Amino acid sequence: MDEHYVWVTTRRLQPGTLAEFESAWRPSPSPRGMRRAYAYWSEDGRELTGVSFWDSQDACDAWRSSEPEAQRRAAMAPYVVEEHEGFYRGRELTLPHAEHG
Repeated sequence: MDEHYVWVTTRRLQPGTLAEFESAWRPSPSPRGMRRAYAYWSEDGRELTGVSFWDSQDACDAWRSSEPEAQRRAAMAPYVVEEHEGFYRGRELTLPHAEHG
């Protein structure tokens, strides 16, 4: 099984700021070593979880300490009430096949 390197960030946003937050959070340029990224929003638009997949922890750490990331975080800050983040290693789960009947 392939092992994945994942950075997960969950943010609670100021009410009514999702659109502004979205325009601030997209990284530019695209981070080196990031394979793909996903974003998931709560129905009320107040909570957002971002999941990014990386080549390695070193690649993620290099981006996290970069000037473009510092600028991105500063642009997002006015919209964020609370933030939780962490780096994880893991793999895809194998699910049992459903019986058809």
